[in-house]
Amino acid sequence: MSTRRRQQEDVDEAYEIQSKAAIQGALRSTAIGVGLAIIAHHAWPVFRRQTLAFKGFIVSGFTIFGLVFGAESALLTHETMRRREEAVIRREARLDLARQGLVGTETEIAKWREAREQQASES
Repeated sequence: MSTRRRQQEDVDEAYEIQSKAAIQGALRSTAIGVGLAIIAHHAWPVFRRQTLAFKGFIVSGFTIFGLVFGAESALLTHETMRRREEAVIRREARLDLARQGLVGTETEIAKWREAREQQASES
């Protein structure tokens, strides 16, 4: 698999993860915002006198907060995991190339990875 194709698949996977986490975070925080708005409406006379538009604005703030932070935390977790996986593969490639007497440059690591993928597909 080419480097560009692998990168595109990583981007697509990250987008899917981020989208799902954003939806879940938005739903969770919207529920919290609506719940707090209902409690505040019944418990606090000042909030009860506020317009419906203002209350909707408050709830939408909760929704946006959950959407942004849910997506960001999921993406950071995914990127950390991918970085660790890539570091393990690169370390293995450098060690294998060093055993062959080669320096583990980017080009050599890419060739090593392609050869490894071909061996895996043949097996």
